[in-house]
Amino acid sequence: MYFRESKEDAAFRAEIREFVASELPRDIKEKVAHGVYLIKEDYVTWQKILHKQGWFAVGWPKEYGGAEWDVKRQLMLYQECALADAPPIIPYGVKMIGPIIYTFGSDAHRKEHLNDILESNVWWAQGYSEAGAGSDLSALRTSAVLDGDEYVINGTKMWTTEAQWADKLHCLVRTSSDGRQQEGITYVVIDMDARGLSVTPIITIDDVHHTNQIFLEDVRIPVSNVIGEVGKGWSYARFLLGNERAFIAETGSKISLLNKIKDKASDVFNSGGRARDKDALIRELSRLETRLASLCAVEKGYVEKWIADGGSPGPESAVLKIRGTEILQDMAEFSLKLFGDRATAYELAAIKGLGQNETESACATRFGYQYLYGRCWSIFGGTNEIQREIIAKQLLGLVFK
Repeated sequence: MYFRESKEDAAFRAEIREFVASELPRDIKEKVAHGVYLIKEDYVTWQKILHKQGWFAVGWPKEYGGAEWDVKRQLMLYQECALADAPPIIPYGVKMIGPIIYTFGSDAHRKEHLNDILESNVWWAQGYSEAGAGSDLSALRTSAVLDGDEYVINGTKMWTTEAQWADKLHCLVRTSSDGRQQEGITYVVIDMDARGLSVTPIITIDDVHHTNQIFLEDVRIPVSNVIGEVGKGWSYARFLLGNERAFIAETGSKISLLNKIKDKASDVFNSGGRARDKDALIRELSRLETRLASLCAVEKGYVEKWIADGGSPGPESAVLKIRGTEILQDMAEFSLKLFGDRATAYELAAIKGLGQNETESACATRFGYQYLYGRCWSIFGGTNEIQREIIAKQLLGLVFK
């Protein structure tokens, strides 16, 4: 689905495939291949292997320990890793707070944090969304009041993914209520073991603990934990989101999922199962494959445009976000059609990797997990409704009164 590539790009992909095939631990590969829920140590193990190769912070400048690859090479790495059943890189450190720190932070911040991010020694969580301030992030109310050489923080953060594993929180807080909402927001770092900080699990529809609510009650942080300038947090947050959305289509993982669905469809049809639905299912599967190929083509065009424009992702990433989530959700829904009535079974033990037998019900459960967890993809990272506004205003130039 990558269409024609130069000999240089094809050779680079081959190098990635060879590396992942030889270095990805077999137990981790098997978990990813079979849709088993990964634990923190699985991600950290793979990220340390990538870092040793020099392929972890590939978008960072070389002066800060990165590889300084353009977005095309980064995309190829993420695609090939996903196709080889490697875990995704967790973005909260290397793709989110890392670029904020080396771009806007002080030398002291860079010295304190960057190496630990590169080494995956510190796990980060992102404190952005709040109740009433999700899609409209500028409405956040978590306050930070200056008291001598400390800020006292009070409020709550919602949908904080993997905060249960985190050592540090990069967080948006309100330091002023004067002027426009965006002008009073400041970017800070908070230790997760700080007094007054507590984490409450949110168990999602798939019955798995991914996300959390964080409560901040008179949490004190030193003034030195402010990243960049006080009141400039909104512009830093927009910078972060621009970096985050460059690869938000996650085409590699979607191609991998489609391949697994096609394998399952072949098993079903060859065994005589769902025979009466076979023609309709084949047509639907062909449409999904065509839509995914189109997404890959659009993504490739945008990446080439971004490189020509200087390397920074533009508002076109909103298109990738919408189409990517829609295709993912439709593929997950299609996968359950293959199982018929068996798709109604959901065994949490199969998601946790308990038991050695890969039964039909366990297989159905793991596709079901993809379906249930896939519901959130059109919400996080900016809802699809917000992405449509971005397309209307920034790509189509429409003005709303």
